[in-house]
Amino acid sequence: MTELASLTVTGMKCGGCENNVTTKLKTLEGVKSATASSKNQEVKVEFDREQTSLKAIAQAITDVGYTVVDNI
Repeated sequence: MTELASLTVTGMKCGGCENNVTTKLKTLEGVKSATASSKNQEVKVEFDREQTSLKAIAQAITDVGYTVVDNI
């Protein structure tokens, strides 16, 4: 079951930051696609709920140094 989520993420300042987030998310099993916008402070991710969770996605973003604002 595929789901699309949009998360507010602070700390991204440039394209390199966006790349760090999307590269990390794409290593997670079940993540189909990920896009990050430093301008909008937003990460959109399409994922399979049977393979990963929103909590795991938020943790991966935190692991690369950014803050997920949404309460997950």
